[in-house]
Amino acid sequence: MRAIDIIARKRDGQALSADEISGFIQGFTRGEIPDYQAAAWLMAVCIRGMDAEETTALTLAMVASGDQLDYSGLIEYAVDKHSSGGVGDKTSLVVLPLVASCGVPVAKMSGRGLGYSGGTLDKLESIPGFNVNLTEDQFRQQVRAIGLVLGGQTHQLAPADGKLYALRDVTAAVPSIPLIASSIMSKKIAAGANGIVLDVKVGDGAFMKELGDARLLADLMVQIGQRAGRDVVALISDMNQPLGSAVGHALEVAEAIDTLRGGGPADFAEHCLTVAGYMLELAGRGSRWATTEETRALLHAQIASGAAFDRFRQMVEAQGGDPRVIDDLSRLPQAALVEPLTADQSGYVARVAAETVARAAFDLGAGREKKGDLIAFEVGIRVEVNVGDQVRAGDRLATLHASDPTRLESARALLSSAFEIAPSHVEPLPLFYDVIRSSPPG
Repeated sequence: MRAIDIIARKRDGQALSADEISGFIQGFTRGEIPDYQAAAWLMAVCIRGMDAEETTALTLAMVASGDQLDYSGLIEYAVDKHSSGGVGDKTSLVVLPLVASCGVPVAKMSGRGLGYSGGTLDKLESIPGFNVNLTEDQFRQQVRAIGLVLGGQTHQLAPADGKLYALRDVTAAVPSIPLIASSIMSKKIAAGANGIVLDVKVGDGAFMKELGDARLLADLMVQIGQRAGRDVVALISDMNQPLGSAVGHALEVAEAIDTLRGGGPADFAEHCLTVAGYMLELAGRGSRWATTEETRALLHAQIASGAAFDRFRQMVEAQGGDPRVIDDLSRLPQAALVEPLTADQSGYVARVAAETVARAAFDLGAGREKKGDLIAFEVGIRVEVNVGDQVRAGDRLATLHASDPTRLESARALLSSAFEIAPSHVEPLPLFYDVIRSSPPG
Protein backbone atom coordinates (compact mmCIF):
# COMPACT_ATOMS: atom_id res chain seq x y z
CA MET A 1 0.00 0.00 0.00
CA ARG A 2 1.21 3.51 -0.80
CA ALA A 3 2.28 5.82 2.02
CA ILE A 4 -0.50 8.27 1.13
CA ASP A 5 -3.09 5.51 1.56
CA ILE A 6 -1.75 4.62 5.01
CA ILE A 7 -1.86 8.30 6.00
CA ALA A 8 -5.44 8.57 4.75
CA ARG A 9 -6.55 5.45 6.61
CA LYS A 10 -5.21 6.77 9.89
CA ARG A 11 -6.59 10.26 9.13
CA ASP A 12 -10.02 8.65 8.84
CA GLY A 13 -9.64 6.85 12.16
CA GLN A 14 -9.08 3.35 10.81
CA ALA A 15 -6.81 0.83 12.53
CA LEU A 16 -3.65 -0.03 10.61
CA SER A 17 -2.33 -3.56 10.23
CA ALA A 18 1.09 -4.61 11.50
CA ASP A 19 2.25 -4.99 7.88
CA GLU A 20 1.10 -1.47 7.01
CA ILE A 21 2.86 0.02 10.02
CA SER A 22 6.02 -2.01 9.45
CA GLY A 23 6.16 -1.06 5.78
CA PHE A 24 5.67 2.61 6.56
CA ILE A 25 8.41 2.64 9.23
CA GLN A 26 10.83 0.69 7.03
CA GLY A 27 10.24 3.05 4.12
CA PHE A 28 10.73 6.12 6.29
CA THR A 29 13.91 4.73 7.88
CA ARG A 30 15.38 3.96 4.44
CA GLY A 31 14.53 7.44 3.20
CA GLU A 32 11.93 6.22 0.71
CA ILE A 33 9.09 8.03 2.51
CA PRO A 34 9.78 11.77 2.80
CA ASP A 35 9.60 13.78 6.01
CA TYR A 36 6.43 15.59 4.99
CA GLN A 37 4.50 12.33 4.62
CA ALA A 38 5.87 10.98 7.90
CA ALA A 39 4.91 14.25 9.61
CA ALA A 40 1.37 14.00 8.22
CA TRP A 41 1.09 10.42 9.47
CA LEU A 42 2.37 11.40 12.94
CA MET A 43 -0.22 14.17 13.19
CA ALA A 44 -2.94 11.72 12.14
CA VAL A 45 -1.81 9.40 14.93
CA CYS A 46 -1.84 12.31 17.39
CA ILE A 47 -5.42 13.18 16.49
CA ARG A 48 -6.89 9.73 15.88
CA GLY A 49 -4.78 7.66 18.29
CA MET A 50 -3.74 4.02 18.13
CA ASP A 51 -5.00 0.97 19.95
CA ALA A 52 -2.67 -1.35 21.88
CA GLU A 53 -2.24 -3.72 18.93
CA GLU A 54 -1.24 -0.89 16.58
CA THR A 55 1.09 0.65 19.16
CA THR A 56 2.79 -2.70 19.71
CA ALA A 57 3.26 -3.09 15.95
CA LEU A 58 4.78 0.40 15.80
CA THR A 59 7.09 -0.41 18.70
CA LEU A 60 8.33 -3.64 17.12
CA ALA A 61 8.78 -1.95 13.75
CA MET A 62 11.04 0.64 15.39
CA VAL A 63 12.93 -2.14 17.19
CA ALA A 64 13.51 -3.88 13.86
CA SER A 65 14.82 -0.66 12.26
CA GLY A 66 18.26 -1.05 13.90
CA ASP A 67 20.50 -3.15 16.11
CA GLN A 68 19.17 -5.36 18.89
CA LEU A 69 21.35 -6.30 21.82
CA ASP A 70 21.71 -9.88 22.95
CA TYR A 71 23.26 -10.62 26.33
CA SER A 72 22.69 -14.38 26.12
CA GLY A 73 25.66 -16.18 27.58
CA LEU A 74 26.27 -13.25 29.91
CA ILE A 75 22.92 -12.53 31.53
CA GLU A 76 20.34 -15.26 31.98
CA TYR A 77 17.50 -12.77 32.43
CA ALA A 78 18.22 -9.14 31.53
CA VAL A 79 16.33 -6.68 33.70
CA ASP A 80 16.24 -2.96 33.00
CA LYS A 81 14.57 0.17 34.34
CA HIS A 82 13.36 3.36 32.77
CA SER A 83 12.29 6.63 34.31
CA SER A 84 10.18 9.07 32.35
CA GLY A 85 12.34 11.83 33.82
CA GLY A 86 12.06 13.96 36.90
CA VAL A 87 13.63 16.58 39.11
CA GLY A 88 16.37 15.15 41.31
CA ASP A 89 15.89 11.68 39.85
CA LYS A 90 19.26 10.04 40.45
CA THR A 91 17.61 6.66 41.04
CA SER A 92 19.77 4.64 38.62
CA LEU A 93 22.92 5.53 40.56
CA VAL A 94 21.55 3.69 43.58
CA VAL A 95 19.24 1.06 42.13
CA LEU A 96 21.64 -0.50 39.60
CA PRO A 97 24.55 -1.24 41.99
CA LEU A 98 22.05 -2.36 44.62
CA VAL A 99 20.45 -4.85 42.22
CA ALA A 100 23.83 -5.98 40.89
CA SER A 101 25.08 -6.60 44.44
CA CYS A 102 22.22 -9.08 44.86
CA GLY A 103 23.59 -11.24 42.05
CA VAL A 104 21.53 -9.86 39.17
CA PRO A 105 23.84 -8.48 36.42
CA VAL A 106 22.73 -5.12 35.01
CA ALA A 107 23.89 -3.57 31.74
CA LYS A 108 22.17 -0.24 31.18
CA MET A 109 22.43 2.41 28.50
CA SER A 110 21.39 5.86 29.65
CA GLY A 111 21.09 9.30 28.14
CA ARG A 112 22.04 12.90 28.68
CA GLY A 113 19.83 15.67 29.92
CA LEU A 114 18.27 18.31 27.73
CA GLY A 115 16.45 21.28 29.22
CA TYR A 116 15.78 21.28 32.94
CA SER A 117 16.37 17.60 33.70
CA GLY A 118 19.87 16.23 34.12
CA GLY A 119 20.71 12.94 32.47
CA THR A 120 22.34 9.99 34.21
CA LEU A 121 25.43 10.27 32.01
CA ASP A 122 25.90 13.91 32.99
CA LYS A 123 25.73 13.02 36.66
CA LEU A 124 28.31 10.25 36.27
CA GLU A 125 30.67 12.54 34.37
CA SER A 126 30.87 14.80 37.43
CA ILE A 127 33.13 12.03 38.79
CA PRO A 128 36.58 12.91 37.37
CA GLY A 129 37.70 10.44 34.72
CA PHE A 130 34.43 8.48 34.52
CA ASN A 131 34.03 7.11 30.99
CA VAL A 132 30.50 6.65 29.68
CA ASN A 133 31.59 6.00 26.08
CA LEU A 134 32.23 2.27 26.07
CA THR A 135 32.51 -0.05 23.10
CA GLU A 136 30.35 -3.14 22.82
CA ASP A 137 33.32 -5.30 23.84
CA GLN A 138 33.96 -3.10 26.89
CA PHE A 139 30.29 -3.33 27.83
CA ARG A 140 30.33 -7.12 27.69
CA GLN A 141 33.70 -7.44 29.46
CA GLN A 142 32.56 -5.25 32.33
CA VAL A 143 29.30 -7.17 32.75
CA ARG A 144 31.33 -10.37 32.88
CA ALA A 145 33.83 -8.92 35.36
CA ILE A 146 31.64 -7.09 37.89
CA GLY A 147 28.04 -7.62 36.76
CA LEU A 148 27.38 -3.90 36.31
CA VAL A 149 27.90 -1.36 33.55
CA LEU A 150 26.25 2.01 32.98
CA GLY A 151 27.15 3.94 29.87
CA GLY A 152 25.93 5.76 26.81
CA GLN A 153 24.26 4.21 23.81
CA THR A 154 26.86 2.27 21.81
CA HIS A 155 24.52 0.83 19.19
CA GLN A 156 22.13 2.15 16.64
CA LEU A 157 19.12 1.15 18.67
CA ALA A 158 15.69 1.92 17.18
CA PRO A 159 16.94 4.57 14.70
CA ALA A 160 13.39 4.99 13.39
CA ASP A 161 12.43 6.35 16.79
CA GLY A 162 15.12 9.01 16.61
CA LYS A 163 13.99 10.08 13.14
CA LEU A 164 10.34 10.15 14.16
CA TYR A 165 11.03 12.07 17.35
CA ALA A 166 12.93 14.76 15.45
CA LEU A 167 9.79 15.31 13.39
CA ARG A 168 7.45 15.17 16.37
CA ASP A 169 9.53 17.78 18.14
CA VAL A 170 9.07 20.37 15.38
CA THR A 171 5.49 19.57 14.35
CA ALA A 172 3.70 19.70 17.74
CA ALA A 173 3.32 15.90 17.69
CA VAL A 174 5.10 15.10 20.97
CA PRO A 175 2.11 14.79 23.37
CA SER A 176 0.66 11.54 22.01
CA ILE A 177 0.47 8.64 24.44
CA PRO A 178 0.87 5.91 21.73
CA LEU A 179 3.90 7.72 20.29
CA ILE A 180 5.45 8.26 23.73
CA ALA A 181 4.83 4.64 24.74
CA SER A 182 6.28 3.18 21.54
CA SER A 183 9.32 5.47 21.75
CA ILE A 184 10.19 4.35 25.27
CA MET A 185 9.45 0.66 24.79
CA SER A 186 11.23 0.34 21.45
CA LYS A 187 14.54 1.35 23.06
CA LYS A 188 14.05 -0.91 26.09
CA ILE A 189 13.21 -3.93 23.93
CA ALA A 190 16.03 -3.23 21.46
CA ALA A 191 18.43 -2.99 24.42
CA GLY A 192 17.78 -6.65 25.19
CA ALA A 193 15.61 -6.39 28.32
CA ASN A 194 13.56 -9.42 29.37
CA GLY A 195 12.04 -7.64 32.35
CA ILE A 196 11.41 -3.90 32.53
CA VAL A 197 10.51 -1.71 35.49
CA LEU A 198 9.01 1.59 34.34
CA ASP A 199 8.98 4.60 36.67
CA VAL A 200 6.28 6.85 35.21
CA LYS A 201 6.38 10.28 36.82
CA VAL A 202 3.31 12.44 37.26
CA GLY A 203 2.88 15.98 38.50
CA ASP A 204 4.34 19.46 38.29
CA GLY A 205 7.88 18.33 37.42
CA ALA A 206 6.89 15.53 35.02
CA PHE A 207 5.89 15.35 31.38
CA MET A 208 2.59 13.81 32.44
CA LYS A 209 0.84 16.39 34.59
CA GLU A 210 -2.36 14.47 35.28
CA LEU A 211 -2.70 11.10 37.03
CA GLY A 212 -5.18 9.82 34.47
CA ASP A 213 -2.77 10.44 31.60
CA ALA A 214 0.07 8.79 33.52
CA ARG A 215 -2.08 5.72 34.08
CA LEU A 216 -2.97 5.54 30.39
CA LEU A 217 0.72 5.74 29.43
CA ALA A 218 1.78 3.17 32.02
CA ASP A 219 -0.97 0.74 31.09
CA LEU A 220 -0.19 1.02 27.38
CA MET A 221 3.54 0.38 27.92
CA VAL A 222 2.73 -2.67 30.04
CA GLN A 223 0.46 -3.99 27.28
CA ILE A 224 3.18 -3.40 24.67
CA GLY A 225 5.72 -5.25 26.77
CA GLN A 226 3.43 -8.20 27.37
CA ARG A 227 2.49 -8.46 23.69
CA ALA A 228 6.23 -8.39 22.88
CA GLY A 229 6.92 -11.21 25.34
CA ARG A 230 8.45 -9.09 28.11
CA ASP A 231 7.62 -8.88 31.80
CA VAL A 232 6.78 -5.30 32.75
CA VAL A 233 6.00 -3.46 35.97
CA ALA A 234 5.01 0.20 35.78
CA LEU A 235 5.16 2.35 38.89
CA ILE A 236 3.34 5.68 38.84
CA SER A 237 5.33 7.99 41.10
CA ASP A 238 4.90 11.53 42.34
CA MET A 239 6.86 14.41 40.82
CA ASN A 240 5.07 17.36 42.41
CA GLN A 241 8.22 17.94 44.47
CA PRO A 242 11.85 16.96 43.78
CA LEU A 243 12.83 13.37 44.52
CA GLY A 244 15.21 13.46 47.46
CA SER A 245 17.03 16.68 48.23
CA ALA A 246 19.74 17.24 45.60
CA VAL A 247 19.11 18.77 42.19
CA GLY A 248 22.35 19.16 40.24
CA HIS A 249 24.95 16.70 38.98
CA ALA A 250 27.70 16.48 41.62
CA LEU A 251 25.14 17.10 44.38
CA GLU A 252 23.05 14.20 43.13
CA VAL A 253 26.06 11.88 42.92
CA ALA A 254 26.92 12.73 46.52
CA GLU A 255 23.34 12.05 47.61
CA ALA A 256 23.28 8.73 45.76
CA ILE A 257 26.53 7.64 47.43
CA ASP A 258 25.20 8.69 50.83
CA THR A 259 22.09 6.57 50.16
CA LEU A 260 24.18 3.55 49.17
CA ARG A 261 25.98 3.94 52.49
CA GLY A 262 22.68 3.73 54.37
CA GLY A 263 21.91 7.46 54.61
CA GLY A 264 20.26 9.83 52.18
CA PRO A 265 16.79 11.38 52.27
CA ALA A 266 14.12 8.96 53.44
CA ASP A 267 11.84 9.50 50.44
CA PHE A 268 14.62 8.89 47.95
CA ALA A 269 15.89 5.79 49.77
CA GLU A 270 12.38 4.33 49.88
CA HIS A 271 11.85 5.07 46.19
CA CYS A 272 15.09 3.27 45.28
CA LEU A 273 14.24 0.26 47.43
CA THR A 274 10.86 -0.04 45.73
CA VAL A 275 12.25 0.13 42.19
CA ALA A 276 15.09 -2.27 43.02
CA GLY A 277 12.64 -4.66 44.65
CA TYR A 278 10.56 -4.97 41.51
CA MET A 279 13.69 -5.46 39.41
CA LEU A 280 14.76 -8.32 41.65
CA GLU A 281 11.31 -9.88 41.55
CA LEU A 282 11.30 -9.82 37.77
CA ALA A 283 14.72 -11.45 37.76
CA GLY A 284 13.40 -14.19 40.03
CA ARG A 285 15.36 -13.25 43.14
CA GLY A 286 12.23 -12.47 45.15
CA SER A 287 8.72 -13.88 45.26
CA ARG A 288 7.86 -13.20 41.67
CA TRP A 289 4.48 -11.52 41.14
CA ALA A 290 3.79 -11.73 44.88
CA THR A 291 5.11 -10.31 48.17
CA THR A 292 8.15 -8.04 48.41
CA GLU A 293 9.04 -8.79 52.04
CA GLU A 294 11.83 -11.26 51.24
CA THR A 295 13.18 -8.97 48.53
CA ARG A 296 13.09 -5.90 50.78
CA ALA A 297 15.03 -7.72 53.53
CA LEU A 298 17.71 -8.70 51.00
CA LEU A 299 18.06 -5.11 49.76
CA HIS A 300 18.40 -3.72 53.27
CA ALA A 301 21.08 -6.31 54.00
CA GLN A 302 23.06 -5.35 50.87
CA ILE A 303 23.12 -1.70 51.94
CA ALA A 304 23.90 -2.46 55.58
CA SER A 305 26.81 -4.75 54.65
CA GLY A 306 28.32 -2.22 52.26
CA ALA A 307 27.91 -4.58 49.30
CA ALA A 308 25.82 -2.14 47.26
CA PHE A 309 28.29 0.71 47.79
CA ASP A 310 31.21 -1.59 46.95
CA ARG A 311 29.55 -2.50 43.64
CA PHE A 312 29.15 1.19 42.78
CA ARG A 313 32.82 1.75 43.62
CA GLN A 314 33.82 -1.17 41.37
CA MET A 315 31.84 0.36 38.50
CA VAL A 316 33.53 3.74 38.96
CA GLU A 317 36.99 2.13 38.95
CA ALA A 318 36.17 -0.10 35.96
CA GLN A 319 35.02 2.93 33.93
CA GLY A 320 38.07 5.05 34.72
CA GLY A 321 36.60 7.21 37.49
CA ASP A 322 38.73 8.45 40.38
CA PRO A 323 37.82 6.16 43.33
CA ARG A 324 39.12 8.75 45.80
CA VAL A 325 36.06 10.82 44.97
CA ILE A 326 33.78 8.01 46.10
CA ASP A 327 35.52 7.81 49.46
CA ASP A 328 35.86 11.57 49.91
CA LEU A 329 32.90 13.47 48.49
CA SER A 330 34.68 16.80 48.94
CA ARG A 331 36.70 15.81 45.84
CA LEU A 332 33.55 16.15 43.71
CA PRO A 333 33.18 19.49 41.88
CA GLN A 334 32.34 22.15 44.48
CA ALA A 335 30.46 25.42 43.98
CA ALA A 336 32.21 28.63 45.00
CA LEU A 337 29.01 30.21 46.35
CA VAL A 338 26.75 28.37 48.80
CA GLU A 339 23.82 30.32 50.22
CA PRO A 340 20.58 29.42 52.03
CA LEU A 341 17.01 30.31 51.17
CA THR A 342 14.96 30.65 54.35
CA ALA A 343 11.27 30.74 55.22
CA ASP A 344 9.77 34.17 55.77
CA GLN A 345 6.93 32.81 57.91
CA SER A 346 6.04 29.88 60.14
CA GLY A 347 3.63 27.15 59.14
CA TYR A 348 3.53 23.99 57.06
CA VAL A 349 5.10 23.41 53.66
CA ALA A 350 2.19 23.23 51.22
CA ARG A 351 4.12 23.26 47.95
CA VAL A 352 7.63 22.65 46.61
CA ALA A 353 7.09 23.19 42.89
CA ALA A 354 9.40 20.67 41.21
CA GLU A 355 9.53 22.37 37.83
CA THR A 356 10.38 25.74 39.40
CA VAL A 357 13.22 24.14 41.37
CA ALA A 358 14.49 22.59 38.14
CA ARG A 359 14.31 25.92 36.32
CA ALA A 360 16.27 27.57 39.13
CA ALA A 361 18.96 24.88 38.89
CA PHE A 362 18.98 25.40 35.13
CA ASP A 363 19.54 29.14 35.67
CA LEU A 364 22.57 28.27 37.80
CA GLY A 365 24.05 26.37 34.84
CA ALA A 366 23.00 22.78 35.61
CA GLY A 367 21.14 22.20 32.33
CA ARG A 368 21.58 22.56 28.61
CA GLU A 369 19.28 24.08 26.01
CA LYS A 370 20.71 22.12 23.08
CA LYS A 371 22.95 19.14 22.54
CA GLY A 372 26.61 19.98 23.00
CA ASP A 373 26.05 22.77 25.52
CA LEU A 374 28.42 22.68 28.47
CA ILE A 375 26.97 22.17 31.92
CA ALA A 376 28.36 23.13 35.32
CA PHE A 377 28.73 19.95 37.37
CA GLU A 378 29.19 21.81 40.65
CA VAL A 379 26.03 23.94 40.70
CA GLY A 380 22.57 23.03 41.88
CA ILE A 381 20.08 23.17 44.70
CA ARG A 382 19.51 21.16 47.84
CA VAL A 383 15.85 21.23 48.88
CA GLU A 384 15.75 20.92 52.66
CA VAL A 385 11.98 20.41 53.18
CA ASN A 386 9.14 18.32 51.82
CA VAL A 387 5.44 19.01 51.52
CA GLY A 388 3.88 18.52 54.96
CA ASP A 389 6.93 19.58 56.99
CA GLN A 390 6.45 22.15 59.73
CA VAL A 391 8.80 25.15 59.55
CA ARG A 392 9.47 28.30 61.54
CA ALA A 393 10.32 31.70 60.09
CA GLY A 394 14.05 31.70 59.36
CA ASP A 395 14.30 27.92 58.85
CA ARG A 396 16.21 26.83 55.76
CA LEU A 397 14.04 25.79 52.84
CA ALA A 398 16.82 25.22 50.34
CA THR A 399 20.53 25.77 49.70
CA LEU A 400 21.80 27.20 46.42
CA HIS A 401 25.19 26.10 45.06
CA ALA A 402 26.42 28.58 42.46
CA SER A 403 29.56 29.68 40.66
CA ASP A 404 28.37 33.03 39.33
CA PRO A 405 26.90 35.82 41.53
CA THR A 406 24.56 37.05 38.80
CA ARG A 407 23.19 33.58 38.15
CA LEU A 408 22.82 33.09 41.91
CA GLU A 409 20.58 36.14 42.33
CA SER A 410 18.44 35.19 39.35
CA ALA A 411 18.03 31.61 40.59
CA ARG A 412 17.28 32.75 44.15
CA ALA A 413 14.42 34.96 42.95
CA LEU A 414 12.95 32.09 40.96
CA LEU A 415 13.48 29.48 43.68
CA SER A 416 11.67 31.57 46.30
CA SER A 417 8.49 31.21 44.25
CA ALA A 418 8.69 27.40 44.41
CA PHE A 419 7.71 27.27 48.09
CA GLU A 420 4.33 27.87 49.67
CA ILE A 421 3.79 27.91 53.44
CA ALA A 422 0.30 27.27 54.81
CA PRO A 423 -0.91 28.16 58.33
CA SER A 424 -2.39 24.71 59.08
CA HIS A 425 -1.34 21.08 58.74
CA VAL A 426 -0.68 19.76 55.21
CA GLU A 427 -0.65 16.07 54.30
CA PRO A 428 2.63 14.74 52.85
CA LEU A 429 2.65 13.69 49.21
CA PRO A 430 2.66 9.96 48.41
CA LEU A 431 5.71 8.43 46.77
CA PHE A 432 3.64 6.21 44.49
CA TYR A 433 0.09 6.30 43.21
CA ASP A 434 -0.28 2.96 41.49
CA VAL A 435 1.47 -0.17 40.25
CA ILE A 436 0.46 -1.72 36.92
CA ARG A 437 2.03 -4.98 35.81
CA SER A 438 1.78 -7.51 33.03
CA SER A 439 0.10 -10.81 33.76
CA PRO A 440 2.32 -13.56 35.15
CA PRO A 441 3.44 -16.25 32.70
CA GLY A 442 1.08 -19.15 32.21
